[in-house]
Amino acid sequence: MSTNTTTSRERKKDGGLVLRDGETFEGECVGADTIGVGEVVFNTALSGYQEIVTDPSYAGQLITFTYPHIGNYGTNAQDDEAAAPACRGVIVRDLARRHSNWRAEESLDEFFARHGIPVITGIDTRRLTRHLREHGAVPGAFGTDEAAVRAAASASTSTDGTDLVATVTTPTPYSYGESDAPFHVVAYDFGIKRTILRHLAHVGCYVDVVPASTSAADVLAREPDGIFLSNGPGDPAAVVGAAGAVRELVGSGIPLFGICLGHQILGQALGGATFKLPFGHHGGNHPVRHVATGSVEITSQNHNYAVDPESLDRAVEVTHVNLNDGVCEGLRVIGEPIFSVQHHPEAGPGPHDAAYLFREFTTLMGS
Repeated sequence: MSTNTTTSRERKKDGGLVLRDGETFEGECVGADTIGVGEVVFNTALSGYQEIVTDPSYAGQLITFTYPHIGNYGTNAQDDEAAAPACRGVIVRDLARRHSNWRAEESLDEFFARHGIPVITGIDTRRLTRHLREHGAVPGAFGTDEAAVRAAASASTSTDGTDLVATVTTPTPYSYGESDAPFHVVAYDFGIKRTILRHLAHVGCYVDVVPASTSAADVLAREPDGIFLSNGPGDPAAVVGAAGAVRELVGSGIPLFGICLGHQILGQALGGATFKLPFGHHGGNHPVRHVATGSVEITSQNHNYAVDPESLDRAVEVTHVNLNDGVCEGLRVIGEPIFSVQHHPEAGPGPHDAAYLFREFTTLMGS
């Protein structure tokens, strides 16, 4: 067991969070000494804060944790989902002063400071969450300089219409897994999580990870057994060229599997439209009904946009439905080896109810 006392209390400075709609919250700032500016969203997971903070899908956003105590078990390098956080800042009720876990390598406070992530603690996150549920994801800013924070909040923008994938995708291709694995997969990196790569490798895939701007011709030239469309941040309609490339791949006969943003981009490639949810789905406790079996899966989710299944111009069936609000959670192209889900079967963090989908992908590649 490792126990450590951080210096966060000594470095706390009075600060405040201001939303663009004028709502204000008092707190104390730690982490990087800078103003955090972005779209404010809330995550309801009870644990897994490190995986959440390092998920590239949070690019452009300020993450609010609804669970009151964050940082209790510290951080370690193995739980990072990316090399560095892409979020703009973190909002919590209580940032733990002490962490205790045998796997811990540093405190969450030290982690934030090392990565230059601004944090505000002492916020009434229950009031903030209620406000976001009523008014939707609202841009805002926090920091110690009230005038500067108010100006930043007034000028803050949402994720609509911004290609955030370009800020997190790999600049050059790389490979993951054993080169002699049974299946060769080309994965589009729209902001791919390391846990997804681990799951693909676990089910027998050698993965070539390629930039989001990679053409369909370049993917096909790699002669893959399967094509994977990863998770990622922001507005799917703003990802330059992605839907067009996937549209060319749909008729190739190669099995294709998409997760989260990859699901939305596939939907666009099939002629569908995407729309923004009021406050998104962010957490590890969303019930999803598997239409074919009627079974309910508890899933991990992190997305602000969704596919309108009524807008699709291909023969597609909805395979999964969110039981909280009826949002489409999965698609399958009838007659072709193509499917996708809106939720995260790899979890990281969250439940593993949907992990079977990786096996379904390999089954398609092996048939």
